[in-house]
This record gives sequence, structure tokens and C-alpha cells, in this order.
Amino acid sequence: MKLSVEEALNYHSTGRKGKIEVIPTKPCLTSRDLSLAYTPGVAEPCRYIHKNVEDVYKYTAKGNLVAVLSNGTAVLGLGDIGPEAGKPVMEGKGVLFKRFADIDVFDIEVASHDPKEIIRLTQMLEPTFGGINLEDIKAPECFEIEEVLKATMNIPVFHDDQHGTAIISCAALINACEIAGKKLDKIRIIVNGAGASAISCCEHYIRAGVKRENIYLFDTKGCITKDRTDLNKYKKAFAQEKGYNSLEEAMKGADVFIGLSVGGVVNKNMVKSMADNPIVFAMANPDPEIMYDEAVSVRDDIIMATGRSDFPNQVNNVLGFPFIFRGALDVRATAINDEMKMAATKALSRLAKEKVPEMVIRAYGGEEFEFGKNYIIPKPFDPRVLWYVAPAVAKAAIETGVAKITEMNWDTYEEELKERLGLSKEIVRVMIHKAQKKPMRVVYPEGEEENIIRAAHAVFNDNIAKPILLGRKSVIESEIIRFGYDLEEFTIIEPKDSDKISLYAEAFFKRRQRKGSTMKDSMELILKPNYFGSMMVEMGDADALISGYSTSYPNTIRPALQSIGVREGFNIVSGLYIVITKLDTFFFADCTVNVNPNSDQLAEIAISAADTVKEFDLIPKIAMLSFSNFGSAPYPESIKVKEAVKLVRQKRPELIIDGEMQADTAVVPEILDKVFPFCSFKGKPNILIFPDLGSANIAYKLMAKIGQATVIGPILMGMRKPVHVLQRGATVEDIIHMSAIAVVDANKK
Repeated sequence: MKLSVEEALNYHSTGRKGKIEVIPTKPCLTSRDLSLAYTPGVAEPCRYIHKNVEDVYKYTAKGNLVAVLSNGTAVLGLGDIGPEAGKPVMEGKGVLFKRFADIDVFDIEVASHDPKEIIRLTQMLEPTFGGINLEDIKAPECFEIEEVLKATMNIPVFHDDQHGTAIISCAALINACEIAGKKLDKIRIIVNGAGASAISCCEHYIRAGVKRENIYLFDTKGCITKDRTDLNKYKKAFAQEKGYNSLEEAMKGADVFIGLSVGGVVNKNMVKSMADNPIVFAMANPDPEIMYDEAVSVRDDIIMATGRSDFPNQVNNVLGFPFIFRGALDVRATAINDEMKMAATKALSRLAKEKVPEMVIRAYGGEEFEFGKNYIIPKPFDPRVLWYVAPAVAKAAIETGVAKITEMNWDTYEEELKERLGLSKEIVRVMIHKAQKKPMRVVYPEGEEENIIRAAHAVFNDNIAKPILLGRKSVIESEIIRFGYDLEEFTIIEPKDSDKISLYAEAFFKRRQRKGSTMKDSMELILKPNYFGSMMVEMGDADALISGYSTSYPNTIRPALQSIGVREGFNIVSGLYIVITKLDTFFFADCTVNVNPNSDQLAEIAISAADTVKEFDLIPKIAMLSFSNFGSAPYPESIKVKEAVKLVRQKRPELIIDGEMQADTAVVPEILDKVFPFCSFKGKPNILIFPDLGSANIAYKLMAKIGQATVIGPILMGMRKPVHVLQRGATVEDIIHMSAIAVVDANKK
């Protein structure tokens, strides 16, 4: 995936600066709310905590709050760039904590190189945080800092740069050895790199069963041996009596190579010289010690991992720290000890051997995964990692006596973990991965617009779609050059100069000749980008169309209906919005087209919505909304909804649907369970069908503006070929998401 400097800077600077914000979790609207949140109400929890300090976990956010603390001395591959320059990384770490394990983070950047100052500062933070994640602190100071903090603090302290790679690569090593038929206590390991991560990896491998005497470390000065006088105490622990003159010599006959250094230090001949079934973990980023393609080209029997997502077996720290802290926080662990780290390793190792569920396969574009040399660790976006690793860590904390909570219902805990993030929020990622499996041609009639060009650049580089921009060629090209993009990425068409004008006009005239159009009218209309783009889709010169960024909804949909028309078996088109709230994802229809649909049309909208939702790998559950609950207010407006339910059940009896019902009845499971136990579905529906355009349009806009929901759409349903409409002024991300949806729609059709 190629990202430009400008894209990265815009991502961090657009709107609210940075990547994180603090949001209250309790209402703060009235004077009574404020009296509870602050004075005088806040005094009560203060008194209780004063009497029993453990109540801080009951009345404050401490139990779900982690500090990501750094002095910026070893940032990514950038080195000592200082605390301010390291802050974007620490904010990013906070995003990953939240995204993967629902853990809140304050990032803390420390202006000091003195380990003693950092130690004292961190110790004084203990009352605030449930855990401390040390990040990007250079070796050897990081060892000293973590050692002292672990010995003096009663909350978990974890230096991810040391232990994250160790935990995850050890899981990969255990599985690789099993596949290669090697014993951990027999393998000879060559390690290039002797910093914090490398030393922690080696110590963790030893805990897993590797012999210390079989590990040979190389730093920038060569093999680490006992005759060297420049070693710190951490390197001395791995000093061998006799070493090797070079990395090339050490690699001969070696079972395992671990790279935690710089790119390009290993060549093909060195890989060739290794033992049978060699294991190579080249984990330097972004350039591995040897590229995957080079290594596998000389050894069919190699098992290889890197730190990159574009090769098999990515060793990614995100498989570790969110879930390790999740488990530690949930049992109020006072430390993250070696047993907890090994529990995480074994959980990852075990998960890689489990059958990969369909949702993970679909999330990665349909690629099949099966335990073997190309799949030795779970994928970073496998949601099962949360409920495999966190409970394993929590159990180890209880068993080793570092947990303050010692009783857990593990089945209930697993369900709580699954609910924390809501799997339905993964739907956008699912569509992107599906689109990447088979990118299609998407035409953008508003090709001169800045956000359209930026989105087209992104979908091309992310292999989501093949963009076609319509507009004045000179304008579009000058904008592309201004943004620093490559002109080769884009197909640009200026309709008036196209040799397809006459062909499209004639085809359009044949469709509209008995509906008031003349050939002259057709020629004039085809020059308009929305008509030209629609005819490109109709004639097979594009696979999908996306428009609406700068034009009204009718002016976008009318050309598509006149050029392409409605899907066979359907009488209407309708609009669907994806509405993603903090806890749930819903699909709202029809929010854009049909003003006052009758029962037949409502049934058709419901069926279209169900078929669309299936493409997101979800089981559709449809609630038909009204002001009436199951006949409680029998007016024509509610009766038509009731009739629509009957029609859907007749046409598609396999669909889960019920109604008519009020909106709160639909989305509050307790109401359905207690008052209407006869309802066809349990829990919340994911599709809400509104009785008219007014209620639907108002609902989705209020959710977006007042409810702070993320709204994606509208997805145009019922078209014979894929046409999707953007909201006016859509963001680049919105356009990318709609492009992915359009590509999946095109592949389906």
C-alpha cells in the first residue's frame, strides 16, 4: 500500500488535530448532571475511595485506562527524534488499544533522557492509570526503566518494544518448528540485532524451550562473544565462548534466522546455506533483512515471516499488547509477568491451528488460510484474537497470584469481550477486502473535484478499483500534478472529445425515443458527465458509477434511471444508509427515493435491503417501523407496513422479518422480550425499514448530526447495474468506502 506524504499529513491534521479525543461517558446536559459529575455529587465516590482505595476501580475509569509513555528516543525506524516528534506514534498506539481491545489511553511524552527521571515520573502516575505501556525508549535504558518500575509499582508495566515482538514471534517459532519437524531445545538460532526487542525475544524463546547456548547474537560490531569488552549486562547474558567471524559464516547450517536489524543484510546464498527446512523471521521494517520473494526463490522448504502485511506470516505487535493489557486490566493484575506473556504466546500458537472461520477468510478477500508454512500465526484482523489471548492472560495472572480479581465466569467473560467492539463494525473492512480481491472499473463523473481525485488515487493504490475520471482533461491533469500523484494511475475522459459520443447517444435514444427524447436531445444529454458515465456502465465500458458529490440527488439518479434502468423483477429503486453507532451498526431504508411507498413497494425495499446486507456477510434481521406496535394503532399508515411484512414472508419466507413496530421497540431487546415475546427475531434487528421518506430521511440525518453516528451511503438498490450516490461534499474516506461497495456490487451483478 503506497501512501503519500500529503495523505499522511492530511490524515493527522484535518478536522480535530491528531487522532484522539476525550469523550464523557455520562450525561452532562443539565445542572443536575453537572452536580453529579462534579460538586457536590462527586464528593460521595471520593469519600468511598478514601475509605477503600480499591473502590477507585469502581467509581473511576482507572480500570480501563493505560498510559502510553515515551521519551521519543527510539521511535519506529526514526531513532531519537524527541518526545514531540514521537507523539503521533503514541497517539496511534492509543488508537490501536481502543480499536482492538476497547482500552482508553492517555499518551504521555517525557522530555528526559535520564532513566531516573522517567522512573520517578512513571511511579507518580500510578494513582491515575490501570497500566503503563512503555514505548520507543532506547536500549539499554529501557531495560533499567522497566525493571525498576516492575519491582516498585502495583499496576502492570509493559515495554512493548521488548516484549511484543517476543511474544508474537515466539508463537510463530513454536508453530514453525512443529511444521519443520524441529525441536526447540535442539535448534541453532542466529539473531541479527541486539537491541531491546532482540534480547527480549531471545529470553522469551528460552522460556519456551530454546537453549541459551544455541543462540548467537550479532550487533553492529559482530558476533557477541565473551572476549568483547564493550557489552552491557543484557548483551553479556548471550555472550558465547566462541562465535563466528561473520553473519554469513554463522548462517551455514543454522536452523533459524531472526532479524531485528536493518534491511538487506541477508542474501540468497546465506539462505541457501541454512539447514533443511530453515526458519527465517526477517522482521526489520519496512525493508526486511531479506525480501520474502528472494528467500523463497532459493528454498522451497523455507518457513518465513516478516513484519510486512503484503507477505505471509506478518509478525505484528498489534496481535499482542491490546489483548495482553485487556486480560491484565480485567483481573486487576498488579504486573504482567513471564507466565502471562507465555500464556499469550501459547494462545496465539493455538489459535493458528484452529480452523479459520468464514468471516476471517472473507475479510482477507476470500484467501484460504490453513495451518502450515504460510500460516503460522493468526492474522492481525482476526477478531478471535481478543477472546483467545485476553482470557489466557487473565487466567495466568490469577494462577500466578498477581490478580486482585480471582473469580471469573470465563464463558460470560468471553461473551463480554465479543460485545466490546461489536463485530458488525467490521462491515466496511469486509467490503474493502472483497473489492481488493477483484477490482473493477469505477467511473466518477465529477472527476475535477479535489476529493474525488484524492479518493481515486487511494482506491487505485489500495487495489480497490480502477478509477475513471470524467471532466476537462487539462483541469484534472493539472490537479493530479498539483497533488503529486502519478498521471498513469488515472484514466481520464473528456466526454466532448470521446469517440464514443455518437455510439452512446444512439443507444440512449433507442431507450428514450418513445419517452419524449429526440436524437438531438440525446446528443446534448450525453455530453453531460452523469449521462456519459451512466452510458459507460450501460455499454460495458465501466463496471460501476459513483456520483453526487457536487450535484443534487435527482440530477444524479435521473441519468442513471434513464440510461440503465431498474433491475429485472423489481419496480422501484431505493436508498440504503449504513449507520454505525458506538455499539451497533444498522441499515436504514428507504431514505432517499420513495416519498410514500405502498405495501408492495415497502416489501420490495425490504427485500432489496436484505440482499444488500448479505453482501456485508451479515444475516439480515428486518424491523418494519411505524408508530404502531403489532396492531396497536390500526391506521392506513400502519396497516400498509403490516401488509408489507406479509408480502415479504410470501415472497421470501427465509428472511427474518417482523412488524409493524415502533422504533424503540425494535432497538431495545428488553421491550421485545418482555412485551412482545412472539416477535420473529431475538435481540436487535440490523435493518430498519421506514414507512415513508420523511421519517427515514430525518432519522438518518439526526443520527449523523446529533447521534454522532458514522453514516455511509446512500447505497442505491434495485438498479440493473451498479450506480451509487454520494452525499454532497462527501469526505475522501466516504468516497473510498462507496467505491468498495460499488466494486462488490459490480462483481455480484
